[in-house]
Amino acid sequence: MLLIPERHLSSMANIVSIKNLSISFKENKKVVDQINIDIPKGKTVAIVGESGSGKTLSALSILRLLPSSAIIDKGNIFFNNKDLLKLPLKDIERIRGNRITTIFQEPMSSLNPLHTIDKQIKEIITTHKATNIEALNQNVIKLLKEVNLEDILNRPNIYSYELSGGQRQRVMIAMSIANNPDLLIADEPTTALDVTVQLQILELLNKIQKEREMSILFISHDLGVVNKIADYIYVMKDGKIIEHGGKSQIFENPKENYTKKLVNSQSTVRKNDKKKTSEILRIENLKVWYPVKKGLFKKTVDYIKAIDDINFTLNEKETIGIVGESGSGKTSLVLAILKLITSSGKITFNKINLNSIKKNELKNIRKNIQIIFQDPYSSLSPRMNVQEILTEGIDVHFPKQSHIEKIQMLKDILNETGMNYDRDYNKYPHEFSGGQRQRIAIARALILKPKILILDEPTSALDITIQNQILDLLQNLQEKFSLSYIFISHDMNVIRSVSDKIIVLKTGKLIEYDEAKNIFNNPVDNYTKNLIRSVI
Repeated sequence: MLLIPERHLSSMANIVSIKNLSISFKENKKVVDQINIDIPKGKTVAIVGESGSGKTLSALSILRLLPSSAIIDKGNIFFNNKDLLKLPLKDIERIRGNRITTIFQEPMSSLNPLHTIDKQIKEIITTHKATNIEALNQNVIKLLKEVNLEDILNRPNIYSYELSGGQRQRVMIAMSIANNPDLLIADEPTTALDVTVQLQILELLNKIQKEREMSILFISHDLGVVNKIADYIYVMKDGKIIEHGGKSQIFENPKENYTKKLVNSQSTVRKNDKKKTSEILRIENLKVWYPVKKGLFKKTVDYIKAIDDINFTLNEKETIGIVGESGSGKTSLVLAILKLITSSGKITFNKINLNSIKKNELKNIRKNIQIIFQDPYSSLSPRMNVQEILTEGIDVHFPKQSHIEKIQMLKDILNETGMNYDRDYNKYPHEFSGGQRQRIAIARALILKPKILILDEPTSALDITIQNQILDLLQNLQEKFSLSYIFISHDMNVIRSVSDKIIVLKTGKLIEYDEAKNIFNNPVDNYTKNLIRSVI
């Protein structure tokens, strides 16, 4: 990517200029405070910041797509020298999806599941341009080829739910460029994707931008992603632009402490100074094969090999990071370790083979291996308050504890995870922020005093600053309670910052397994090299 010095960008012709824009809600809460953003022709401008910083509202204001409770207090938004905030709605509707288009974070909710992909692409074209059927069909074919979706050209009646996440996002890109726009607004377009697919989408956007000389406004909380695509960066915090500059300036010489924190959070490397510790978990020749049955008598004709002959060991106070794209077997692996799916091979925990013991013997072992999920909001019952959530496990595994002892356990573990019992015990999950909910999920797991924590994308739904707080908390808890972690993530920056060893999975097979420093400094497999390309 060509780096454009700030002085050169400022002198280039701007497709969009946001001037002194302020936005508030009806409750008189100001959420965007006198921001100024210029988007030059043919360049990518990124806005980065945590949730609530105002970055998405700033972008939505360009197309007048703000929620009804939002009020634009002052400012101008110039597009080709016309103030969009003063144009009649009918003129704005001619611009939306035509001259200025959008891509959102979750393509599944952006695409209509009742209409075919073919129909949806055609609709965005015919809404703004009159064209004959033959030309329309040719245009759709050309767009699908441009976004590397040749494999669905022969399936014109395909629906969005039949596509992978990466394919759906490519469809959204095809729709967004269908009318050859001047500006594409991309709001967290890669957050929900695996790291390899994420990189493919970024490279595709970069390629299309150069070919079409299109401008891009890229919204993200992930500086690793922004570093791959942006020419110029605006950093937002609490509704204000606190710093802006060319990519090299922001990453190599940030001025504001907040920007420094964002940049430094991407480059933290795990320091492993621990002495050799004893083994707590050994996986030997583990297989999870799902039978493929056919015929009247459902005869097994083949197997889907979700996990195929995997071996590794986990020591006390050690963290193993597991990486791989969707379908690589990460989830099947942890479900097998938790004995939630059938597997073959040996799963040895504290010298006990879990695959050879009876189900009624598993109860005492389950409390020693706990899991924390990606989305704490969906993993915590909305009908239970904090005290009920935390005591549920105590009642199962420590039934002889008195009420006073239970309350003391709750107070201790909430204090350890940065919460407060007196303030929080009777609140429900919806009353907390994402970071607080994840702390409650961690407390729920730790209250059973486990030896191993399985962390399944525990920070991917969180802002970078909250993410770092949770990672720091996990590291402190690991040291204090001698915990061992199996950490699953598609974010190689996170994996690098937490892992002692790394396992790379691909289509059910272990393709690399080594100390983290060796994986990052000298990856052997090309697939691993591509994963590491995602790191700053």
